[in-house]
Amino acid sequence: MKSIRTRMTVIFVGLMMAMIAVIWGINKWYLEKYYITEKVESIEAAYDAFNWQLESNAERGISIQEAMKREQDADGNIKEGNLQKLFRDFSDKANVSMLMIDNSADSSAVYSTARDAKFLRDRMERYIFGKNHMDVKVLEENEAYTLQVTFDPWRDGSYLESWGFFSDNSTAFIMSTPLSSISESTMLSNRFLAYVGIFAVLIGGIVVYFVAGRLTVPINQLSRLSEKMSQLDFDARYEPEKGEYTEIGVLGKNMNTLSRRLRDTIGELKSVNNQLQKDIEEKTRIDEMRKEFIANVSHELKTPIALIQGYAEGLQEGMGEDKESRDYYCDVIVDEAGKMNKMVKQLLTLSSLESGSDRTVMERFDLTELIQGVINSARIMVQQAEAEVKFECSGPVWVWADEFKIEEVVTNYLSNAIHHVGGEKKIVIRITRDGDKVRVSVFNTGTPIPEEALPNLWTKFYKVDKARTREYGGTGIGLSIVKAIMDAHHESCGVENWENGVEFWFTLDGSSQ
Repeated sequence: MKSIRTRMTVIFVGLMMAMIAVIWGINKWYLEKYYITEKVESIEAAYDAFNWQLESNAERGISIQEAMKREQDADGNIKEGNLQKLFRDFSDKANVSMLMIDNSADSSAVYSTARDAKFLRDRMERYIFGKNHMDVKVLEENEAYTLQVTFDPWRDGSYLESWGFFSDNSTAFIMSTPLSSISESTMLSNRFLAYVGIFAVLIGGIVVYFVAGRLTVPINQLSRLSEKMSQLDFDARYEPEKGEYTEIGVLGKNMNTLSRRLRDTIGELKSVNNQLQKDIEEKTRIDEMRKEFIANVSHELKTPIALIQGYAEGLQEGMGEDKESRDYYCDVIVDEAGKMNKMVKQLLTLSSLESGSDRTVMERFDLTELIQGVINSARIMVQQAEAEVKFECSGPVWVWADEFKIEEVVTNYLSNAIHHVGGEKKIVIRITRDGDKVRVSVFNTGTPIPEEALPNLWTKFYKVDKARTREYGGTGIGLSIVKAIMDAHHESCGVENWENGVEFWFTLDGSSQ
């Protein structure tokens, strides 16, 4: 593929050569005709000027002899008559040989600018008396003069001639100029044009080649820039030369703007696409959670509903004939209904926390007093589990949090510890401080939780031991509520296994302000 630089050079050289060829052809075929036309007009104008001068002199009484006088004064200056001056100026400027014969007084009064005046006089007399035997082409003929092209075989040349009489009818004239000089001038002109043209084409081609090179440098830069842009590389920039205000500079500036806007737009599109992908993933996750939630709720409600329905049908069919049996049936129905009510309340609480509609009210309170109150409330459950609760804290610990929600977290942790305590049946509650952070942990002796189950403990309806959870009425929602409460406080919570038990913990803001 030819470059723009090469194309521009070839086009310039081609145009130059075509122009030179056209000029050469015009010179060859039309220059001579143009020259003859100009000479004809010049001779006609000269005739009119001479004729007017003769008439003017006649009106003023100036004879031809006086008008053609040429003399030198005492100081050596040449003085010429008006007709002589006009006669000489025209002959010199137009390169026309001229001869005038004054027939008014003496036919020997001949005035000529030619070296061979006899030659012009003989030729004029042959024309006047019709004794011409040469080839003549008449260009113009009237009563006063004749314009013609004459071929002289003795001199092997053509002449442009005008002969005739001025308006006084006594002054004859002939004007003659050789046409061979025109052909020679045309030939020399074309030869010179060819030499100059070749030189101009060479020099012009070299200049255009280098100038085109400078012009194509920014174009090549723009080409590389567009190629990088097509490969989504928008860091490349067009660097204009200092003081460049050409169309290419404007184009480069616009391409820089386009590159920057494309980069920003593609970045925005990527961000939007990433967000859209996240939204799709989040929607998929929510759909899966919804399906899982419906399945879990259905599963959790299925058992108590089945029990309630079964015992209610038994009562309806009269299976509980004695009071003790009826009371047992009723206790089961009430117990299962209570578990369902508890699960529904927990689900509503969890939904409120996750949606953000349950606003967290931050206040400063004594965490030690709150934990002691929870322990006192659970004293009966502790006694039933035959467990021992030890609270390790030396004094008041003030924290910033929602007191009601933190009480629910501590209650949940302690309730889980009571239901899963084993071994030595010890429950230890500790409060430790690390700078502005307060850490609360609830440890119970017993069997550690399987490591693979630890990450799933905070998932709704997840149960490590479903049979045992069912015994004490667990729903698998309590720890999910804990996680939602701590997320609302922007705090952490977790679980750790020990050799002799399990520890659940959470942190709170313990700063003074």
